[in-house]
Amino acid sequence: MFDKDSTSGYRSGTVTLKFIPDKVTFSQYINGLVRSPDYLLKFWNSVVLVVPIVIFQVAIASVAAYGFTRWRGKVRAFIFFFYVILMLMPYQVTLVPNFLVSKWLGILNTRWAIVLPGVFAPFSVFLLTKYMRRIPYSLIEAAKMEGAGEWYIFTRICMPQCRAATYSIAILVFIDYWNMVEQPLILLNNTDKQPLSIFLSQINTGEIGLAFAMATVYMIPSLLLFLHGEEYLVEGIANSGSVKG
Repeated sequence: MFDKDSTSGYRSGTVTLKFIPDKVTFSQYINGLVRSPDYLLKFWNSVVLVVPIVIFQVAIASVAAYGFTRWRGKVRAFIFFFYVILMLMPYQVTLVPNFLVSKWLGILNTRWAIVLPGVFAPFSVFLLTKYMRRIPYSLIEAAKMEGAGEWYIFTRICMPQCRAATYSIAILVFIDYWNMVEQPLILLNNTDKQPLSIFLSQINTGEIGLAFAMATVYMIPSLLLFLHGEEYLVEGIANSGSVKG
């Protein structure tokens, strides 16, 4: 135990922490949203990158999941197992192949280098396939006996019953790509096209207040989306894992 006198020389003062500050100011929000166009530009870059990924990934995953559900066989099982292997790989493992393919296609340093790999991500296919297998096969057979085609079964029977899984996938994909760092940092050299998640990580300590304000604004879309579909998120994930393929 140290003596009080011996430690007094190392104590410069007492720090008082307050949960509610004495003065609340919105000047940093005004500086970031009105006076500094860089933040709004980066924010819309995030929107332009993430929204197409969410929409098209859910659309492609829905069609692929329906095919995996309706098509039975060893080839289907092998392809689905390959999807699971890809899903288990972290993005850092596939980052170099994505870079090489993007360079070969001539889309490097464009938004397509981020959007195309995100659209064909295997996670949504896996989750939606597990959910579609919950649909009773007798329901599909009854629709076929009434003369319904595959497109009608897919759009009118399967997809309405997969609403919870679709919401949960959209929320998870949005949050994942809304906070992405590695992809735009490697595949987008042009800083004008990079999202706000990259820009916030590069702010120096002199603008730390402004960075915190913009980080709060950046968090609002994810928070609103989560609050809107919280029940669907829990239901979709719980029911997707309740059926074995």
